[in-house]
Parts: sequence; C-alpha cells; structure tokens
Amino acid sequence: MEMTVQLTIDCFDPQRMVTFWAEALGYVPEPPPDGYATWRSYWAALGVPEAELPTGAGDVPESIIDPTGRGPRVWFQQVPEPKAAKNRWHFDLKVGGGRDVPLDVRTQRVKAMVERLVKAGATVLRISDEPDKGFYAVAMQDPEGNEFDVI
Repeated sequence: MEMTVQLTIDCFDPQRMVTFWAEALGYVPEPPPDGYATWRSYWAALGVPEAELPTGAGDVPESIIDPTGRGPRVWFQQVPEPKAAKNRWHFDLKVGGGRDVPLDVRTQRVKAMVERLVKAGATVLRISDEPDKGFYAVAMQDPEGNEFDVI
C-alpha cells in the first residue's frame, strides 16, 4: 500500500504561515491543481461552501511542498482560536551539518539561519551555547508562536 505524509498545522493566518515556513524549510507554495487558476476556485468547484473557504487572501496557497519531492506536504489549516499552549511537536531545522563539522562552522550556519528567520517573522526564545558539549542551537517561535529549533 502506497502512503504519503502531510503535516497539518492549525493556524490563524495560513498565508503568513505559508510565507514563513516556505522560507524556513526551503519549500515553495503549492500551485493549484491543473485546470484551476487558484486554490479558491478549485475548492469552490468541489462544492466547498463560501463560508468555509479561506478568508483573507483566499487565492494564496494554504500549503507548501518540497520542490525536490522528498519532504511531506505541509498544509496550514485556518482555525478561529489562537495557539493556547506549548506544541507537542516541533521542527528541528538541522542546518549545522552534524557533529563531523567543526562547532564554530555549525554555530555560524545556525546564526545565519536564525538571522534569516528573524527577518521572516520568527522570534528567538533561547540560545543553547554549550561548547564543552560541542553543541549550539537556538529555540525559536514562528509568527504564530509555534516552537522550533535551529541546530
């Protein structure tokens, strides 16, 4: 049996999350299905009631995909309530290169990614700088408060 995986993230503003997480993951906004100019026209053609169609920039995708086809599709599902507690999942963005890469190089790679993501709307929560353990990582939050790590 073939299976694909989709990660669904509840959020208030799908378009903002698409923009942020496409940048963070190196993904791209998912184009609408063939024959449709927009996702909104696709969902309407399927009979989704107007009241259930996304609000705001409804022609902007609510999902991102890995352009290489390796990673899962990520769908940002609009919900009315804000995030209320610590998420029980999180992304680890492993940009350092692993323990075979010198710590100073890994640290610079992490810092560069953190700088990019702050410009894209993320917030730094805490920095774990433990050179005696050969470890450097930054805990962050996306624009809606979901935690993730850059390692």
